[in-house]
Amino acid sequence: MTTHTPHIIDLVTAQRLVQVWRLKSDRIVFTNGVFDILHRGHATYLEQAAAHGQRLVVGLNSDASVKRLGKGGDRPLNHQEDRAAVLAALRCVDAVVIFDQDTPMELIQALGPDVLVKGGDWAPDKIVGGEYVRKYGGEVLSLPLVEGLSTTSLVQRIRHGG
Repeated sequence: MTTHTPHIIDLVTAQRLVQVWRLKSDRIVFTNGVFDILHRGHATYLEQAAAHGQRLVVGLNSDASVKRLGKGGDRPLNHQEDRAAVLAALRCVDAVVIFDQDTPMELIQALGPDVLVKGGDWAPDKIVGGEYVRKYGGEVLSLPLVEGLSTTSLVQRIRHGG
């Protein structure tokens, strides 16, 4: 069964929305990831990211791009539509855009966020799009991760009964 949510949008719609939000002087925050099995660490991270502005846009890796990331042959465990629906249901997420490229660079360039955020496992100078965002005066942040919570460790615990 396919359901439609207005928060899951394509790139062109995202660009239009960002323009409208900017007219309202909203600060746009962007983050991206796989978000395969959403857990408390993700929820905490997304809420912290959202707190840096008025609007949070999440770039979601497509199934094909996840496979190219080398997270394992059976990943993602959840299809992109399912992952997008769960993210879009979160109160702190204003829009979800699925992208098929290996990095979110094209999406970052198209949206021009005021704040670019990644988790603490990314050094600020290694965040894809960081240099681009800084050039026009945007902010790049690496937020701390919730200790011990990751999808990879969760998948391992499920597989090994731990």
